[in-house]
Amino acid sequence: MEKRLALIHTSPVLVPMFDALCREKLSGMERFHVVDESLIRNTISAGALEKITIRRLVAHIGSAFEAGATAVFVTCSSIGPGVAVARQLFDQPVFRVDEAMAARAVAMGRRIGVLATLRTTLQPTARLIEQTGADSGAGCEVTASLCEGAFEAVLSGDGARHDELVRKSLTSLAGHVDVIVLAQASMARVLDSRPHGALSVPVLSSPALAVEQIREALGPDRS
Repeated sequence: MEKRLALIHTSPVLVPMFDALCREKLSGMERFHVVDESLIRNTISAGALEKITIRRLVAHIGSAFEAGATAVFVTCSSIGPGVAVARQLFDQPVFRVDEAMAARAVAMGRRIGVLATLRTTLQPTARLIEQTGADSGAGCEVTASLCEGAFEAVLSGDGARHDELVRKSLTSLAGHVDVIVLAQASMARVLDSRPHGALSVPVLSSPALAVEQIREALGPDRS
């Protein structure tokens, strides 16, 4: 059966990045994108992921399967907890963007820093890492840090200001942890502009790790 991946985003700016990753790592696998910005806007407005938003996410996932997807990939960490609900309802695989990153972080160190530009992403990611650590039996100590002003900067079109604030927060957090994770896929670009070896601890971002996880789970496309 031909594999077809549906990617569900909460911002159109994520589409090019994930499309490029899929071309590189999932060569030959057909894909299509679903974008609903209201999922993240409503979550930000409410201050947390609400049941009504989870229901709408599940509806998007179901619609993607009805459209012919054999797997669905949710690329927003703020709505990531809704994936657990979807997995109870669908037999086909549903992937969450930050799970592979959480597993890698737990394997790399006990003291894990979580950096986010949105409070609605910070807590879900921290909880995911704590649960991943508990499930592994190793445990972990999570330090959550909110990068104030960075999200507002990128919304206003000031990407340079966003990146500067994130880099400063990385430097501040690095002295207290063994590894840092970036809670949002949109933050991954900061690593490309950061000089190699500029920090004393490794920094993980979710997009590439998640797509690699999908490749391992689904296997090569043989259609």
